[in-house]
Amino acid sequence: MIPAKFDYVRPSSVEEAVSALQQGGDDAKILAGGQSLLPVLRLRLAAPSVVIDLGGIPELRQISEDGDRIAIGAMAPHHDVLRDDLVKQHVSLLSQATATVADPQVRHRGTLGGALAHADPAGDLGAVALALDAEFVIAGSSGTRTVPAAEFFVDYFTTAIGEGEILTQVRFPKYTGWSTHYEKFNRTAQAWSMVAVAAALRVEGGSIAEARIGLTNMGTTPIRATGVEQALVGQPATADSVRAAAEHATEGTAAPSDADAAADYREHLAKVLTGRAVLAAAG
Repeated sequence: MIPAKFDYVRPSSVEEAVSALQQGGDDAKILAGGQSLLPVLRLRLAAPSVVIDLGGIPELRQISEDGDRIAIGAMAPHHDVLRDDLVKQHVSLLSQATATVADPQVRHRGTLGGALAHADPAGDLGAVALALDAEFVIAGSSGTRTVPAAEFFVDYFTTAIGEGEILTQVRFPKYTGWSTHYEKFNRTAQAWSMVAVAAALRVEGGSIAEARIGLTNMGTTPIRATGVEQALVGQPATADSVRAAAEHATEGTAAPSDADAAADYREHLAKVLTGRAVLAAAG
């Protein structure tokens, strides 16, 4: 289908983008990589009065080191995130999860910020941001504010980004030297996650000193598996202890039932995949 008629604006600064968004009102839409928005426009599931393209703002594509954090511009394409040496060294879990996103064509066009702002619970990057305590920098008419990942994902396709605001940057603490793994289960290659698990561990002397676990597609938002984390800390990095901890993976979840899988099957997957992710991270 052909999208409904809309105006197109390509600002050259964040300030111009915020101004255009406010002028566009409730019907305005932000265009990042377009991998989520364009299909919706073509199906006429959305008919914005104006589309504001952030592709003309160079600062939003930057990846840099900022003290104890890695700052990634919201318009950084998945391909850039995947290949960046700072991300590989300090936020390896993000690099691993990004490698599973769709296919190379989508990764060249899709962006980190666009994927996180879209907030699809089956998306791969939300669980990583939540598990690693990322921060989201959001710009509006009154300036910028920073929202922790625990408060960013509000509900199904809903985030803390308010009316007239734009996500400009995602900031990840450094996890240099941590062992990480992203375990994803889907029916076909390049498909959305049926269930996935993001695992980051700090192992000392054969025991797990710290653990961070995030779950994909086990609720209306990404979920932090705190029960698993607590069960892992202080335990030896062995198959038996890891599998015992993985039994806590479904605590606090609300797995959906859909054409891909029933809720109880997703709960089974969450436990199995959590065990696999943690064991792989622990080596």
